[in-house]
Amino acid sequence: MAEELPLMKVCLVCDLGLVDYRKGLLLQEGLLNSRKSGAISDVLLLLQHPSVFTIGRSGIVENIIVPKETLVKEGIPVFHTNRGGDVTYHGPGQLVGYPILNLREDSLTVHQYVWNLEAVVIRTLADFGIGGQRISGRRGVWVGEEKVCALGLRVSGKVSMHGFALNV
Repeated sequence: MAEELPLMKVCLVCDLGLVDYRKGLLLQEGLLNSRKSGAISDVLLLLQHPSVFTIGRSGIVENIIVPKETLVKEGIPVFHTNRGGDVTYHGPGQLVGYPILNLREDSLTVHQYVWNLEAVVIRTLADFGIGGQRISGRRGVWVGEEKVCALGLRVSGKVSMHGFALNV
């Protein structure tokens, strides 16, 4: 008698390279709607963005520590987003991951999902001999007192978008 194997969940991983933030956001929104309707399985977008600052729902433009004159001179745009969190810088060389996942299928709460994302980053850093950690009361992953990975999410209809930005 053949042994029955457990079902594996399908997740399409897309390594997109350097993607303009606005185009990446539009792609996420389209995938979010397709995932909510059940038209597609889970998707993980891996990419980088040209230099950009994003401001989450709890952030304000005054939290950007780069002078406005520098942003203008360097042509660095600022986007207000519908994700959680404060200000995040994205730039070339940073690994950005946007998981478009149906949390309901795995019976995950948003807090469990965030915890799991942080755990994956911590384990990945450990694979490279880097001691990442959580710091109580602060979101993200830290190496010592330095934040190495920012997290900011939006969940709509139990499907996630936005994700993490890992400084590599």
